[in-house]
Formats: sequence, structure tokens, C-alpha cells
Amino acid sequence: MVTFGEMVHRPRAGWVLLMVMMALFLVGLAVCDWAESASPPQLAGLHIAGSSMEGKEVRFGSGESVLTAVVTSNTATGSYNSMLDSFQPLGIMVPLVLMLLGEVVFGGLGAGVYSIVIIALVGVFLGGLMIGRTPEYLGKKIGSAETRWIALYALITPKVVLALAAIAVVTGAGRAGLATNTGPHGFTEILFAYASSMANNGQNMAGLNANNVFYNLTTAVAMLVGRFALAALALALAGRFAAQRRVPTTAGSLPSDSPTFGVLVFATILLVGAICYLPALALGPVVEFFQQH
Repeated sequence: MVTFGEMVHRPRAGWVLLMVMMALFLVGLAVCDWAESASPPQLAGLHIAGSSMEGKEVRFGSGESVLTAVVTSNTATGSYNSMLDSFQPLGIMVPLVLMLLGEVVFGGLGAGVYSIVIIALVGVFLGGLMIGRTPEYLGKKIGSAETRWIALYALITPKVVLALAAIAVVTGAGRAGLATNTGPHGFTEILFAYASSMANNGQNMAGLNANNVFYNLTTAVAMLVGRFALAALALALAGRFAAQRRVPTTAGSLPSDSPTFGVLVFATILLVGAICYLPALALGPVVEFFQQH
């Protein structure tokens, strides 16, 4: 993001987006660590204290396992040092959400920075509506045509991931992969598989047997769309902005390099994520959390 700020001749704008990324990373790390550090509710009657060590390497403990899970769900490396299927419901929800959001934290491997930039454009559009001006970002106007490209980019991930997860849930071939778990946890495994494929990440919840024709084909669709369709949309949008003349900044322009704008982008990420994925998360890790308690 520092390089991005230098490229657009707005260094502070790059730093603002970097701070948003850092805030998301720290919030996710805190939630996941809290979930995995607490004593598992399933063992409450046995009076066993300590963190949940199911599926974790004793050399690393819960702390380093959580750190690895959160970092790799942001950077698309696909590596892990613990079994994610053994994470507590809110613990596994963190890497799941970070992938569903498009790996906006630190740009994601292979995705560059366009995910966070397009989310910033959504925030600019919302901010422009609130102040009653045509939205602008870094001297470029966001018109109706640009807005359609942005909306398509923001909606393509939930459309693909949620549609494929729904097909897997209602078909026998999809449910056949639930070799170990059913119910909310099994639904989370399916949703996680498609989110990981769409993000080209590689992490998986091993309770889902995805080595069959159905999952080989459907996860390949998610991988292709996540790798090529999102990049094509981002390039098309960049081409439209490149063709525009830079407009001068006025007193009515929404600053893109202020802490207020950073808060707006952060809130936009949470809002877009909640609108798109909260119903699905409520059927998976959220309901499983309440079942445990």
C-alpha cells in the first residue's frame, strides 16, 4: 500500500488503507485467539483448564496456531500448522470471513491491492451520497458506469461461493463429502471449501472429503472465477479510470487520506461482508457456537 500511495502521488492515501488492513488483521487475530484460548465448552464438566489443543501441534500451542491460520487466510499461501477442522466455531469463522472478504488484508497473494481499493471505492460512493456530491477517489470521478463495475466485482464472490455451497448442500453428491461431520459444522466445511477455492488460498477443513467428481468440478469453477474474473473486472475498471482526466480537489471533495476515511473504509468492509455473508455464517459457525453454549 505504501507503493500504491506513491504511484498515485497520494502517500497518505496508501498509509490509510494499510492502517485499515492492519486493524482488520488485529481484530481477526484477537477474536480467533480468544476463541481458541478459552477452555472448550465440551469439556466444561470435566473441569479441564487451558486452551483448546484438539488438532494443534504441542510445540506451537494455540497462540502460534491461531497466528498461522489468520496470516495464511490473508496471504493465500494455503499452509497451516494445525487442523482447522478442530478450531472452535468462532475461531474458524475468522479465517473463513477473511477469505470471503477477498483477502483484503495485505492485498492477498496474486490479488495485488485491487480488493481493498475497490472496497475503498464503495466507501467513497457511500460517502459521496452522504455529502451530496459526485463521488471521487484520487481525482477520478465514480460515475454510473464505474459504479456498475464496482457492484459486479463486490457481488461476484458471494454469488459464486454461496450458489455452489447451496448446490452442495441440497444434492446427494455434495452431502456425500461430509464423511465426518454433519449439521452446522458440516455446512461450515462446505462453505470453507468454496471460499478457499474462490480466494485461491488452499486451506481446507479436512472433515470434508472433496476428492470426488462433484467437488473437483465445482471447486475448479470457484478457482477459475476467483483467479480470472475478479482480475478482469479490476482491469476493466482501472481502464475506465485511466481514460479519465484528473479532476482538481476542492473543499467539497471527500478526503481519501484522513483517519475519518479510514474508519469509513473499515465500516464499509464490515457492512458489505455482513450483507453478503451473515445469513450463511449464521447457519454455520454462529449457530454451532450457540449450540455449544
